[in-house]
Amino acid sequence: MNQIIMIVLISLLVLVHEIGHFFAARLCNVRVTRFGIGMPIGPSWKLFKINHTNFYIHAFLFGGYVSFADDEENFIKEEKEKNPDFDVEDEILPKDSDELYENKTIAQKLFIVSAGVIMNVIFAIILVMFCAMYYHKLPTSNQNIFVDSFSPKVTSNVQQQGILKGDKIFKINNEKIDNLYQLTFFAKNSKMFDDYAQKDLIEKNFKELKKLNPDIEDVISKNTLIKLPKIYEENQLEVNKDILKGLEKYKKDGIKLDENQINLRNEIYNKKSIILSKDTSINDLAYALSDTYKPMDITVLRGDKEITFKNIKVEKEGLLGILLKIEDVYAAVKTPKDVVVKSFDYLYTTTVTMLYSLWQLITGKVSASDMHGVIAVVKVGGDIIASKGMLNGILLTAMISINLAIMNFLPIPALDGGHVMFLIIEKITGKKPSKELSEKITNFFFFLLIILMVSICYNDIFALVTKKF
Repeated sequence: MNQIIMIVLISLLVLVHEIGHFFAARLCNVRVTRFGIGMPIGPSWKLFKINHTNFYIHAFLFGGYVSFADDEENFIKEEKEKNPDFDVEDEILPKDSDELYENKTIAQKLFIVSAGVIMNVIFAIILVMFCAMYYHKLPTSNQNIFVDSFSPKVTSNVQQQGILKGDKIFKINNEKIDNLYQLTFFAKNSKMFDDYAQKDLIEKNFKELKKLNPDIEDVISKNTLIKLPKIYEENQLEVNKDILKGLEKYKKDGIKLDENQINLRNEIYNKKSIILSKDTSINDLAYALSDTYKPMDITVLRGDKEITFKNIKVEKEGLLGILLKIEDVYAAVKTPKDVVVKSFDYLYTTTVTMLYSLWQLITGKVSASDMHGVIAVVKVGGDIIASKGMLNGILLTAMISINLAIMNFLPIPALDGGHVMFLIIEKITGKKPSKELSEKITNFFFFLLIILMVSICYNDIFALVTKKF
């Protein structure tokens, strides 16, 4: 049911976007022949007709469109075939008609093309301010994380080191922890055996092996007894703020072990010596010995006192063994001034984050495989509504509305921003691109967008199947 609610909310965003184009066109006296919710893929239903505008709904709900009279001759002929009483002469406009989009000024065209994006921004503001007024609070990106209990099945040493129930997780490796994502990130990337070894530790273990076994060659024969050095921990995990915010993809530090080195690592772990079962290079031994764990320093708040526990070891599955109590941090909204100020603060913060994320994607710091679309939004949005309530579901819808505005305004042909770009070029140069050239460019980029949509859908489905979210 919550996922159905998300589908309705997303469809509402598309409706709002197209209403923007529709009313802007009508304000400029441009004839709109069709208004469609969804894309004309699969079954379609004509709802009604007002003046010259036919209203449709399509089974494929994700999308929408507004069609002007300029390019509707084929549509008019189809309508004539369905309805012999259809007045063709009344529908086909002369080339110099004031109701044609092409006969409007550049300023009017810019208004019509930009109106969908403007409506999405206005709608996002309305949604956030409604939440602020109705719920008297807005979420921040922060969470308070407390130790609730410990799992007896997990072999991490957090309990032995002295962390207690009720402690608030405050810092890890001297980085302040504001939410569960950051805690999970440190745990998973500091775990025992991540299949990577750091160069300095490899060199250290290589020298230790030579020191303990002075007679060994570079390739050690099968059945040779080898003394192994003690386990050394890897360097502590250090990351920048963007990675901790999820704005930049984390790249593991070190050299990846091959399959032979991984098997050897598993065989020799926690042993003082080993009789080799096959010929093995000392280099492989050094690699195998060097994939251990990254020690974590966890600072907790116990009352008003900060206490730091060092050398916390995370087990192979990336689990600390702490059962957590999570409290979302909200900003209280008490006055009309708070409604305005805190709503715009919320919108500003989230919009800047989205723009920065887009920049990280463009510059390659975030992989395209991490892009997700409407399937993921429906799944995650439904989960958010189920776990955190409608407040967070409505705010997610507001953020999607802003995101829709940003993406639509990119200067890419086939998007609103592409049309704006062509209009600005026309204004600057005084020359209008030919209709044939514009159509070819637009169709080419539309084809690319379809490919992108398919790949994003694949990412979503793959993430669902692999339980990524």
